[in-house]
Amino acid sequence: MRLQWSLISALIIALLTAIFAVINVKAVQVNLLFQVVEIPLILLILGCTLLGGLIVGSLGMFRQFKLQREIKRLTRQLEQQPAAQTSGTDELKNTSGDAAAGTSPAEDADRLDK
Repeated sequence: MRLQWSLISALIIALLTAIFAVINVKAVQVNLLFQVVEIPLILLILGCTLLGGLIVGSLGMFRQFKLQREIKRLTRQLEQQPAAQTSGTDELKNTSGDAAAGTSPAEDADRLDK
């Protein structure tokens, strides 16, 4: 559902940008530090919008890449931990089974100390 709203919002913003650009077709001077050029405002608006979209998209892809690397690192770390945790869990199962068999808590404590 969130993806649908994001797509609808993006389409509305793109439509408004296109309408705004079409309304402004007059030529304007743009100072590029080393040269002054005269281009239609529609090209300037669309070019800046495209450049902004590329910057935001590349930053989003970079963030996604970092998150995927973090997920892989944490997955590897999690895969290494169960071996250590499994032995402790087995020990707990054995002691709880003995308690159910009728041994006293003192005997269970002695057995754990060994």
